[in-house]
Amino acid sequence: MTELCHSSPVRRLSHPAVLIAGILLIAMNLRAPFTSIAPLLERLQAALGFNATAAGLLMILPLLAFVVVSPWVPRLARGLGLERSLFLALVTIAAGIVLRVQGSMLALYLGIGLIGAGIAVGNVLLPSLVKRSFAQHVALLTSCYVLTMGIMAAIASALMVPLAQGSSAGWQYAMLIVVVLPLVTMGVWWPQLSRRSLPAAAKEAEKGAEKGAEKGAARPVRQAAVWHSPLAWQVTLFMGINSLLFYTVNSWLPSILADNGFSAEKAGSLHGLLQLASALPGLILVPLMPRLKDQRLIAFATPCMSLAGFIGLWLMPKWALVWVLLLGAGSGASFILALSFMGLRARDAMQSASLSSMAQTLGYLLAAMGPPLIGALYDMQGNWQLALMVCAVLSVLMAGVGWLAGRDRQLPEASASE
Repeated sequence: MTELCHSSPVRRLSHPAVLIAGILLIAMNLRAPFTSIAPLLERLQAALGFNATAAGLLMILPLLAFVVVSPWVPRLARGLGLERSLFLALVTIAAGIVLRVQGSMLALYLGIGLIGAGIAVGNVLLPSLVKRSFAQHVALLTSCYVLTMGIMAAIASALMVPLAQGSSAGWQYAMLIVVVLPLVTMGVWWPQLSRRSLPAAAKEAEKGAEKGAEKGAARPVRQAAVWHSPLAWQVTLFMGINSLLFYTVNSWLPSILADNGFSAEKAGSLHGLLQLASALPGLILVPLMPRLKDQRLIAFATPCMSLAGFIGLWLMPKWALVWVLLLGAGSGASFILALSFMGLRARDAMQSASLSSMAQTLGYLLAAMGPPLIGALYDMQGNWQLALMVCAVLSVLMAGVGWLAGRDRQLPEASASE
């Protein structure tokens, strides 16, 4: 911990341990309030009266919030500062958790949307906070907070059904108790509000703007036209297909298991295991990625793990424990690879920001199509066979895109006209 303190510009208003605790607590809020809904989805459908297609639309609301809110987050951070923006994200998540249990479809949808908006702010700013305060330990702290995020999501998913069964308020009590997470985090994060700082990317952009102004340039920083680069589209599709598959299986796994004879408690536990399995690859891949010059084999192999998981659920659902582990590990490893590609395939920080914006915006738009489309297939067929076949085919496509995105290439440099 002393090494962390001396090797990076950690703020002096609190001990580094307090800041690290805050980072890990914020990470706990970036998945669990959303993913823990899935084990209760059938209860929600019975209580509020909506079908699988509507349930799929419910599960994509956070993804749509990511797409809408994420582009505005840097401006929010410049106005409020990084610390206060993160606090506002926690307040928004807490408000969404309370609103969604009010007993109506409108309140449920609005609450989930608010949760997604708060998570979007945290997703964008937490990596910048880590880079700003612990620049020499980014890989270590990133792997820690990704693991923490997965562990908390796993715990929340596993507890939802027992909490709902153990209370007269049922699903409303189970979904409300999650508000403890943002409330505790706000208490720990409160001392940070006395500081107003910009995220690292915003600082870099402002420095570039100042230099450009000194030279009289109309556009101080030129960015490559990533939207015209085949490599950028390969990275985007790799992330988008993986996100589509992850959020689809995250939304429907408990229902798939229930249709194959698993109890609600067992399905909830396996859903929690999915969250945990998706976080564990970070312990290996995050420190390993910078040492690999070519990622083709890994980017091809991780979708194949998901492929095996979908085929297994389709043909041998009784072995669900094995298939859930494969699905979680495959999607988690692919997610880390996609994030890494945004830096490895770019020539500089500004180009990386452009690639990240493209990949995450289009990727989450693509991901948002998954749950409702798969839900519609179930409504039409009355079973999950066709849905799982479609997911398996998408895994094959993702493996091919991963082989291309994993090549040791970089985006082209910006031309003078760009």
